[in-house]
Parts: sequence; C-alpha cells; structure tokens
Amino acid sequence: MAFPFMTAQEAAQFVNNGDTLGFSGFTHAGVPKVVPAALAERAHAEHEAGREFRVNVFTGASTNPWLDDALAAEKAINRRMPYQSTKGVRAAINALEVNYADLHLSEMAQMTRYNFFGKVDTVIIEAQDLNEKGEIVLGTGVGNVETFANMASKIIVEINHTLSPGMRGLHDIYMPLDPPYRREIPIYKPSDRIGHELLKVDPKKIVAVVDSHNFGDVHAFTAIDEATAQIGHNVCDFLARELREGRLPKEFLPLQSGVGNIANAVLAGLAESKEIPPVQMYTEVVQDMVLDLMKKGRCTFASTCSLSLSNDALKAFFDDIDFYRDKLILRPAELSNNPEVIRRLGVISMNTALEADIYGNINSTHVLGTKMMNGIGGSGDFTRNAYVSIFSCPSITKGGAISNIVPMVSHVDHSEHSVDVIITEQGVADLRGLSPVERTAKIIDNCAHPMYRDLLREYVRLANGVNHTPHVLGAALAFHREFLASGNMANTDFNRYI
Repeated sequence: MAFPFMTAQEAAQFVNNGDTLGFSGFTHAGVPKVVPAALAERAHAEHEAGREFRVNVFTGASTNPWLDDALAAEKAINRRMPYQSTKGVRAAINALEVNYADLHLSEMAQMTRYNFFGKVDTVIIEAQDLNEKGEIVLGTGVGNVETFANMASKIIVEINHTLSPGMRGLHDIYMPLDPPYRREIPIYKPSDRIGHELLKVDPKKIVAVVDSHNFGDVHAFTAIDEATAQIGHNVCDFLARELREGRLPKEFLPLQSGVGNIANAVLAGLAESKEIPPVQMYTEVVQDMVLDLMKKGRCTFASTCSLSLSNDALKAFFDDIDFYRDKLILRPAELSNNPEVIRRLGVISMNTALEADIYGNINSTHVLGTKMMNGIGGSGDFTRNAYVSIFSCPSITKGGAISNIVPMVSHVDHSEHSVDVIITEQGVADLRGLSPVERTAKIIDNCAHPMYRDLLREYVRLANGVNHTPHVLGAALAFHREFLASGNMANTDFNRYI
C-alpha cells in the first residue's frame, strides 16, 4: 500500500490536545526529531490562539532537545514517563508544570499494556526504512516502541536518511505474553536471538510518513578526570579480586553499565585490566567506550536497548558497521532490563549514585531529597537482580562542599537490601553479609573523603547503641540542612540539629 508522505508540520496535525503519545527510542538514540519539533511549533500556535494544547509523553527513557525540551518550553507536556534527562523538561518537572512519574524502565511497556495508564493515541517512530507491509527497520534505540505501536490507533513514521542501511539485522524485537500466559524469556546468553529483526505494525494505522535528515547533536563525555579514573581503577581491582578468590567464575559474567563519565571510566579500566578476561555485556545502553573495547577485543558481545553514542562515535560505527554486526544486538527495554533474565544470566551491575549513606542506602534521583535530577532509569532493574550490585560516586563534589557519603540519604531509590558494594575514588566498601553497624565502619573508612570521616564517625558515636540501625533522627539530615544554610556540609555541627 502507498503511505501518505507529508511534512512534519502536516503530520503534527494528527495529534490532538489531551492525546497520549508514544515515542520510539531510548536515550537520544532512536528518538524521532522532526515531528516532535513540529508538535512544539503547533503547541506554540495553539497557545497563541488561546487554545489548550498539552499531551502525555511516553518514551523508552530520556529523549532529546527536539522532543522533551521543545515541548516543555511550550508548556505542552501534561504527563511524562518513565525517565528524562534534558535541562528543559527537568526544570518543568521541578516547577510542577509537568506531572512526572519516575518508573523502573523494565515496567513501562507491561504497565502500559496492562492499561494502567489508559489508551495510547499515537506512536511516533524513527526508522531507517519502511515497506508496504508495515515492516520497519528501527534506528539506534528501541525502547518500548512495539508495545506503543500495538496499542496506538495512529502511527507516524519518521524515516531518518542519516541512518545506515546496515542497521537492518541488528534488532531483536520480541514482546512477552501477558499474565497468566507468560512464559520464560528464552535468553540464556547475551547473544541469543529470540525475535524479529523488523518491527511489524499494522500498515493501516500509518497515517503519515515524514522524511528526516537530522543526525542529532550528541557530544562525547568530558575527559576522564583523576577522581573518576581512580573509581574505574577501584572497580576493576574489586572485580579482579573476586575472580582471584573464586567468587566469580573464571569465564566471568555479563556486565551492565550505566551512562556517564564514571561508567566510561570503569569501562576504560576494563580495557587495561590484565586479570579480567574479555567480557560480554547485558545492558541497557552502549556508549562510546564499548566500541573501543570491541575494537581491542576486550568486549566480545553486547546486548543492549540503545546505541547511545556521540556523533563522532556513531559515524565511526556506521562506517564500520560490518565489524560490529556479530557483536551487537538491540532489544526492547522490556528485554534488556528484564529482571528474570538479569538474575538468570548473573549480570554484574555497575551504576552511579548521587549519594550513599553510612548504612548502604542509595539516592540516585533527587538532589537534597526534593529536586528531581533524571530518574531511577534501569538501575533498579539491574541492582535488585544482579549477581553483584555495585554503586559508584565521587566521595565529594563542589570542591568538598558536598560529601556524597552522608549519615542518611535524603531520598531512597535503592535500599541497603539491594546494594552489595559501594566504591568511590577513596576505596571499596564490600557490604555483603554485614550488619548495619558493621557497614558504617566499612563505608566511612573506605569510601568517605578524609575531610568528612571524623564528622561521620561523630554521628555514629552520637547514635551508637540505639537499636539495630542507630540514628539520631534530629541530626540524620544535618549534612543536607547545613548545606542549605551555609553552602558547605563541612560546617556541620550535629549539636545544632539534635
């Protein structure tokens, strides 16, 4: 059948005020660009005319400035889930202009199918190619697009001509059955292929096809500094020791790595490690450093949901796509982050914390307990089900005005029950099997910055001997209260808060 080709502005007319929109992709990868930008233009025109225009935005994870920031700037987002990371939408969330629900990424597709969030009106898909049967070659990120496409009454396809035709064959599209008919997901090693290389949609739903030549604008992470390099070194030392002492199998286990400079530093450390064998990854995001590991023979395979690459790395990937073809697979988030598969494969999870407390609880989402940063993302999916769960962060930030090791985290995303190891540039705290009081010594001695260790020990002394998890509730958030008062946690006097 012949599909209606049109401009992005014409396609945007299919969206109505109050609609729920699903978008393909995961991080900036695979997320449409020209139709969301046209939606923002339409919202501006509607608001100028005095008419309401707000939509619900469902995605795989974070997106890009053409989607989140453009719509947020026009106050066109009513509800947003499950994850975000752009400056504009974050500001709108914290200003309570956007109703943001922070979800575990593995749950978004199934909760949508369970009709917990109501109907999906339109899905907008970035594609490399499309045929008359409704078979779509997706781009560099998958997300929750199959569920959205199945549920939506209208589909808009944005064909991005900057994507390599070599993308065909890299995807593994599979949707589990819903309870009570669900079976095990038959992935027994990261390279197992269980689905289709194409996204198959009902061609009758396709109301618009739009051409795009927007490659995106993604810069590489800033250079690894001394602190993040040391964190990477400490993580690799810990994993090598686990191998030597027989707590990891000699074949090693699949790795999951979050996004960012610290994750990059850990992967860089793996490239140089003499003790850790070549690795496989079962993860949600592949970033630039993974391609370097593959080129060096240090990563033999990666199962992921997204090629979250900088522009330069993505161009290099397309130029040499045949080299990577047998080393990569792109899956929906429901598979890449699936707790059953993560637990069965024995994935080692490595994620980043905003702050950790002396008992092993982790805050990965809220600055000072209230201001949303990005969201929990997939860290909970992996942490709770990992063979070993590792959280990393610098011991201090803002030149020492903030200690990232605190008496009590201001918001809990990952409780002590899920956190096995905390690592900073100072060292490693292995918390497995330790009581709360035993954990305090490990974390303070090994992970806290020297300028904060005495303060943290003073807090432990004040709380000592009171119940299983000792706290002085009046002073538990004294570090945070002092930062709000003076701008420097090092000025904390617990007696002022008791």
